[in-house]
Amino acid sequence: MHLTVAYQEPTGYKYVETSPDLKEAAALLPCFAALHWPDYATKVFDDTLKQGLSVQLSQSPFLNLLPEQKVSETLKLMGRTPGERLTREVAREICVRTNSKAMLSGSISSLGSQYVIGLKAVNCNSGDALAQEQVEAAAKEEVLKALDKAATSLRAKLGESLSSVQKYDAPVEQATTSSLEALKAYSEGIKTRRHVGDSASLQLFKRAVELDPNFAVAYDSLGIAYSNLGENGLAGESIRKAYDLRERASELEKDRISADYYGFATGELEKSDQAYQRWAQAYPRDFIPHANLTFNLIALGQYEKAVAETVESIRLNPDAAVGYGNLVSLYTAVNRLDEAKSTYEQALVRKLDASVLHLNRYAVAFLEGDKPEMQRQLAWATGKPGAEDALLSVQSDTEAYAGRLEKARELSRQAADVARRNDQKETAAMWLLNAALREAEVGNTAQARQQATSALAVASTRDLQVLAALALARGGDTARAQTLADDLNKRSPLDTMLNGYWLPTIRAAIALDGKHPEKAVELLQAASAYELGQPPPAAQVGGTLYPVYVRGEAYLGAGQGQQAAAEFQKLIDHRGIVLNFMLGALAHLQLGRARVLSGDKESARKDYQDFFALWKDADPDIPILKQAKAEYAKLQ
Repeated sequence: MHLTVAYQEPTGYKYVETSPDLKEAAALLPCFAALHWPDYATKVFDDTLKQGLSVQLSQSPFLNLLPEQKVSETLKLMGRTPGERLTREVAREICVRTNSKAMLSGSISSLGSQYVIGLKAVNCNSGDALAQEQVEAAAKEEVLKALDKAATSLRAKLGESLSSVQKYDAPVEQATTSSLEALKAYSEGIKTRRHVGDSASLQLFKRAVELDPNFAVAYDSLGIAYSNLGENGLAGESIRKAYDLRERASELEKDRISADYYGFATGELEKSDQAYQRWAQAYPRDFIPHANLTFNLIALGQYEKAVAETVESIRLNPDAAVGYGNLVSLYTAVNRLDEAKSTYEQALVRKLDASVLHLNRYAVAFLEGDKPEMQRQLAWATGKPGAEDALLSVQSDTEAYAGRLEKARELSRQAADVARRNDQKETAAMWLLNAALREAEVGNTAQARQQATSALAVASTRDLQVLAALALARGGDTARAQTLADDLNKRSPLDTMLNGYWLPTIRAAIALDGKHPEKAVELLQAASAYELGQPPPAAQVGGTLYPVYVRGEAYLGAGQGQQAAAEFQKLIDHRGIVLNFMLGALAHLQLGRARVLSGDKESARKDYQDFFALWKDADPDIPILKQAKAEYAKLQ
């Protein structure tokens, strides 16, 4: 196997044999290949030892693992296939091209039932040895322990302080697993997720935890894969198991698991943020805590802070497509559309690709009225699992935004069908609930209730119950909405955004249906700090600023026109957050109603006209449209 590493002092590079006082490591690039291995050893160990060694070395704040994407990108520049097995010469060329400073060559050979493992750090440019280590394993089952011993010794020889090695030195079999077969499945899962996608990696992560039910970080990776696929119920279940087993993990993995647990399982965003901050402080070259912290900040509505974290994550890992996709979304939220488009183009120049890039570029095109670009993004998604259904649902929102409900319904059905075919039941139910919310908002209450019920029959996770409760409350089935809300509160009493965003909105909607607008306003005070945020599942369905919209309706019901107008104006002023969800169009109508209540009929007529312009091609039989036309006629 081959591994490219680097370390650097402010004054230059030194050999560790003569100077053990190295202060920093500049980069560690994992480029392994099975060189001079017997066929048997290659089949048994292969990427498994690569993953084990990466786990051990990644514990070191002194060294920094360069993302695997950089290897693939460099191979492309060399005219080679990403993911191909590396020879010594190719590994050294990658080392030089990426400005790394050393290459770590690894070897394993069998002597009867015993194994000899060797590690050797070599200067990329000169080929001179910097440090080396050799250990023996009495049997196959002892290989991970031997590898751990060799890596720990090598870290010290490369200049890491004794205190650092001792603090961040969980044995590989503790930090990962004592099972070689489980580690092999996990390694293949990581590789598959990187090159193929989350869906393809699921079975491998499942296999890893079947082989070792105490494999903490494999449960966590399984949970994250589920989350990325929109299966948040399964994600939370897996991450809870990882958290229960966290004492078997390294310090780095503990912070990762804790951050994921508080973020995905309990919803305690403050504790999740603290874990990410510890992680970032201990490992200042690691981009992951900055990237993940971004999602918490988006949920909380702290967009400028999220921009800063995302920019830092891209600086540390400029080849992560998701980082660019997130930055496109964040620039959109703060109405910096030129920067959003520029970020998208930067990703394309680097030949990066991910569904989040295209989803968010579609959003920019919608805000600019750029229909050709929207169609290009839809065309890109066709036939791509995990992307096609999401873009179809986004397009359904665009149709609904213009009042074309029949087209919107058909696209939502298509999105749900595609998700089902990809065995993503929770995602399919999400698209159905998105459609149910739209029906409720335009007055098709019976259809909203029926669709919410149908969606919960497909899947009934926490996030889906949140949306179902809101759809039922807006659709007039307040008894079922109340039951769902009470159960959600009982099961997730610590969840920051559930208790600070969703439940106040659901309960306020119930109060409104019961003709208690003042109570609705009071209930929504709890959401004031978070109302501009995009907490899950808002980001999936576009239902952001819901507390603001419901509060506006509550003020209308209470006869407070000016206060209502201020709320609806927020939706119009924050188009980059609301995007193409129907509330953005309906806000114009509601603003007109608020101004009528305030006695400003001239401004109200313009607001009605703005709404009619948006709905110029709308289906004629929509209840709220009929109401709007009748109201407008009285203003003439």
